[in-house]
Amino acid sequence: MPGWLPLLLGYLTALGPLATDMYLPAFPAIEATFGAGGTGAAQATLATWFAGLAIGQIVQGTLADRFGRRGPLIAGAVLFTLASLGCALAPDLGTLTLCRFLQAVGGSASMVIPRAVVRDLADGLAAARMMARLILVMGAAPILAPSLGGLLLLLGDWRLIFWVLAFYGLSSGLLVWRQLPETLPPARRVALGPGELAARYAAVARERAFITHALMGGGTMFALFAFIAGGPPVLIGHFGVSPQGFAVLFGLGAAGFIAGSQANPPLAARFGADRVMRAANRTSLGCLALLAAAAATGTGGLAAVVALIAATMACGGLVMPNAAVGALSRHAAHAGTASALMGALQFTLAATAGALAGLVGDGTPLPMVLLMLAGILGAAVADRFRPPLSGGGRG
Repeated sequence: MPGWLPLLLGYLTALGPLATDMYLPAFPAIEATFGAGGTGAAQATLATWFAGLAIGQIVQGTLADRFGRRGPLIAGAVLFTLASLGCALAPDLGTLTLCRFLQAVGGSASMVIPRAVVRDLADGLAAARMMARLILVMGAAPILAPSLGGLLLLLGDWRLIFWVLAFYGLSSGLLVWRQLPETLPPARRVALGPGELAARYAAVARERAFITHALMGGGTMFALFAFIAGGPPVLIGHFGVSPQGFAVLFGLGAAGFIAGSQANPPLAARFGADRVMRAANRTSLGCLALLAAAAATGTGGLAAVVALIAATMACGGLVMPNAAVGALSRHAAHAGTASALMGALQFTLAATAGALAGLVGDGTPLPMVLLMLAGILGAAVADRFRPPLSGGGRG
């Protein structure tokens, strides 16, 4: 396995999270350009993006198990690139919304298939090391993407963001074509009819190790996206942080996630992935319980919010790589299908967190913190029922 392969897979994995959040600062400009639908109309483009991700991940997992990894990745990159160009040239909000849906269907290949590639090549601790790098990208990119989008808005209008995404999609397809080896040989590929496909998804979803690990990662992602959606009004609106200061504080959350994900391989090697996941989940619960009390009483102010959320994000960086390995560990024969189902489940939870953050948020920290706590509690319930990973050293 070449040493550059995890870097390539990480580059591919970043495509989806960047396309999700990079254009969020451009919502007011998009609505002003089209002059229709009123404030919040651009939210429809985000809703269709998440719908495209949910549908696309299911489709892409099936294609990856039927035709191998390279072909669907290249086709997905082509569709993403063309749809990004459509977004950049969109004459109205309806066209932009449709192109965002197609962009998500294409981009979902880069979110599903790299995880299947990892499962093709490795299992256990080796897979955890590779998965940690992908989860690092999946967690850090959505937090950093709005700042990158804001920088692009200083250089041009909102359409520049989609031109940049089109270039990213094109470069992803070229890298797969030129560099990525095929990791699923023809002898291991499967072609299923609709009934057989539905039965396979149902069988994967019923498997205890899959669903408990996927929900553990999904609850953690719910908490992450509750912060992504709820953080701006809390930090800027409630605490009065400047846009520049907001980027710095948001970056501290990303730094926590990065630190956790990179500490995971040596910790998992020493203590076992099961113990690391459980300890990180319990630490997250403790941090958010303290933060909920602080938010309810006004104790600690901005410093408490930033420090405890950064600690929670670091724990998320420890949970999510091991949870992904655990979900896929017993599905080597159809890793694409299992990866797709896991991704669809987790991004549905992420979209739900974002919607709830907008619905219940009042600009104060407490609603956001309670949503984060609900996600981590859900992960704790899943942890209670999950079987141990092979060699995980569950404690």
